[in-house]
Parts: sequence; structure tokens; C-alpha cells
Amino acid sequence: MYDVNSTKAEEFINHEEILETIEYGRENAKNRELIKSIIEKARTLSGLSHKEAFVLLSCQEDDLNQEIFKLAKEIKYKLYGSRIVLFAPLYLSNYCVNGCVYCPYHYKNKKIARRKLTQEEIKKEVVALQDIGHKRLALELGEDPVRNPIEYVLESIKTIYSVHHKAGDIRRVNVNIAATTVENYEKLKDAGIGTYILFQETYHKENYELLHPTGPKHNYAYHTEAMDRAQLGGIDDVGCGVLFGLNNYKYDFIGLLMHAEHLEARFNVGPHTISVPRIRPADDINPKDFDNSINDEIFMKLVACIRVSVPYTGMIISTRESKKTREKVLDLGISQISGASKTTVGGYDEDIDSEGSDQFDIADNRTLDEIVSWLMDMGHIPSFCTACYREGRTGDRFMKLVKSGQIGNVCQPNAMMTLQEYLMDYASPETRKKGDAVIEKNLALILNERTKQRTVKWIEEIKQGKRDFRL
Repeated sequence: MYDVNSTKAEEFINHEEILETIEYGRENAKNRELIKSIIEKARTLSGLSHKEAFVLLSCQEDDLNQEIFKLAKEIKYKLYGSRIVLFAPLYLSNYCVNGCVYCPYHYKNKKIARRKLTQEEIKKEVVALQDIGHKRLALELGEDPVRNPIEYVLESIKTIYSVHHKAGDIRRVNVNIAATTVENYEKLKDAGIGTYILFQETYHKENYELLHPTGPKHNYAYHTEAMDRAQLGGIDDVGCGVLFGLNNYKYDFIGLLMHAEHLEARFNVGPHTISVPRIRPADDINPKDFDNSINDEIFMKLVACIRVSVPYTGMIISTRESKKTREKVLDLGISQISGASKTTVGGYDEDIDSEGSDQFDIADNRTLDEIVSWLMDMGHIPSFCTACYREGRTGDRFMKLVKSGQIGNVCQPNAMMTLQEYLMDYASPETRKKGDAVIEKNLALILNERTKQRTVKWIEEIKQGKRDFRL
């Protein structure tokens, strides 16, 4: 039986309830009255249940689908404004003891070049990332208790925060590592991480176990309950996601929203972020071997329906997706993107041998400057802000600000200030000129006079080299 408050994965992600919801969506795919009522509920920003959300995903009425897309854009801009936060992944090690059939890190792959960065190499990677303008990283590494113990992760985080090169520093490290214990989550919290990220891959237990035939990750319950342990360990910002293409997207969409409902019910804090990756080609991995792939049209609908159903969450799209695809979904709810990413261990510093260690192929290979310029061309404010983490605006404090619509009063000014930093320190002349115009335009849009004056003052201080505050 479905129990949102249960601590057991198979109860808060209930198989029978998901199948019933899929059938309910099929039956009501053309129920205009019901669909309209759900759209109106979503318009209140109170969120939707997994059942209501799936009716929208199932909708076969073209005009109502357009209404869903329109609403997704309205909600995104109302809660998050025009800012888009930028980050980059940093791969520390591709040693792994799991047998995941969709990932080239699986232990049976003898062709991939195995690498683990030393602390000195990590410093080089961080300098390279700082030198193009990044302030926020997401740590990535395979699961190997011997080669990649928690002590290695903690030491690496300390190393990253210690590097200050020219005008650069990494202000926040988010962490994407394998499911672990409450004790280890407490250690990560003490190390000053931002968000703990863990993708479920698929919520279908039987398929999950087939896709993860060996290794610690085979344990469905332990993996699915990881976010609960992270919360118990003091990490109140957690990031969820599935790898679309591994399993039926309808099933995983419902499971993802059930997971969000569970976290909200148990901890009063739903997922800080939801990621929407699709499977990509990689060493010895061919996406065509998986028959659940989804096209761009379905992908856009998924993004829009997640946004209207879980309005408070940040939504992430990575360089797995092409420029063309990212353009299609940015307005539908995305608030964070990666840029100038490398999925190789040691991929940023030219002196580190990283050849052959990729996790997957990058679809968007543009430089960070090109991506910053592109975002501004589309009317967005590229943001490098990490202030919420440092000011303690995490967990339910952050959620209250988002749900009340107040987070934009913080995020928009900070986005402009961090963009000003980027323009001064890293931007090309063309991007700098474009950015100056974007900042001027958005300053004029700030309605609160006190906020506007303060933002103008701080931007002037940044221009003068006075950086006593950290954004």
C-alpha cells in the first residue's frame, strides 16, 4: 500500500500505485474538464500530487498541452526569475565496483582508462576551472570503498576550498557520490558541501536490479532510502533525478514525484533540485541498446510537468543535451545548467593525462564564455551565486522563500553581481559589452527601491575591486 510517510522504499515508491496512476492517466488523457481543473490548481503554486501530474503528462489535447507549457514558463519566472545558475562537474575517480550496465565505469570494462586524481592534480583541475570563471562544482566519482573511501572525498573537498587563484575561488561544492551511511552524510555536512545529489536511475525495482546486477548499488532499498539518511545526517538540500531512457518514462516520472512527496511529508523539505538526464553514448555503451529512449517532444513535456508539479524545486539540465535541446527546455522550468563540462578524470588541466576516461559523450562542447553569451541572448541572467548556502538559506528556510515567491528578491540581485564579477575577470570583450547591457536592463526592472540601490552600490564596489562580501 502506498504510504508517503513510510521509511521503506517499497512503500513510499509503491509499484501498484504507480501502475494504477498510469491507468488513471490513460483513462483521462482527453478529459478536458479534469485537465483544466488540474492546470488551475497548478497555477496556485501549491504543487500537484503524482496522480494529478501524470494526468497532465498524459494529456492528448493540443491546446491544453500548450497551456501546460505556458504555465511552466510562468511558474519558473515567477519563482526563479530569469537567472540561470552555472556549474561544472569535477570527476575525481572512475574506479568502481558496481556492474551498472549503462555506465562505462562498470567493473567489467577493461578498455576504459582508470584514473584517480591526487590532491595535487585536484588543485590543478580547480585552477583550470577557476580560470574560466566557475564558482560551483559537482563532485563525481565511482563507488569503490577501497580506492574512493569517504576520507578521500572529504580530503578532496578540503583541497578544493583551499585553492584561490587570481580572482577565482570555488564557493560551493555539491557532491554526487554513492549512497552511504548517516555517519558519512554527517561528515559531508561538516565538510561544508552544498547539495547532496544522487540519481535513482529508475524507480522500477525489478528493472533497477537488472540494470545493477552486481555491487553495492544492486541494493534497491539502500539506494532509494539514501535521501532519508542524508536528511538524518543534517544535509537538508538533496538533489534527485532519474536517467531517462533506462526504463519506461511514465513509470519513472511518477516514481520521481512520489519520492518528492515522501521527502516533503517526512522532512518538510522536498528535493532542492531535480535533474533530467537522458542516456548518452559512452565507451562500450550504446543508447540504442536501451529501448526506452524518449524524443525531444516527450522530454519537453516531462520538464514542463515537473515544473508545474514541484514548483519549488530547482531543475538541472547538463551538457548531455545539445544546444538545440537546451534551448527548447530552458524556458519550461530549468534553473541550473552545466557549462564547459568535462566528464573525464583530469579533463580540465592540459597537463593531466585524461584520455579514455570519459563517463559519457558531451553534446554541448561550447566554452563557458560562449554559454554565458548565449544565455544573455535568450534573455537570461547567467548566475554564479552560492550565497544561499553560506547564509544558511537551505532546507525548509530556502523552501519557505521559494514557496512564498520571495527567493527572487535575493537571487536576481545576486545573479547580477556574480555576472558582474564574471564580466570583469573572465569575459571576452563581446560578452562583457553584452553583459553590461543585461545588468543595466535588469537593474531597471527591480521594483523595490531599497533593493535596487543596494544592488547598484554593490555592483559599483565590485567594479572598484572591493570584494569584502562573498556571493
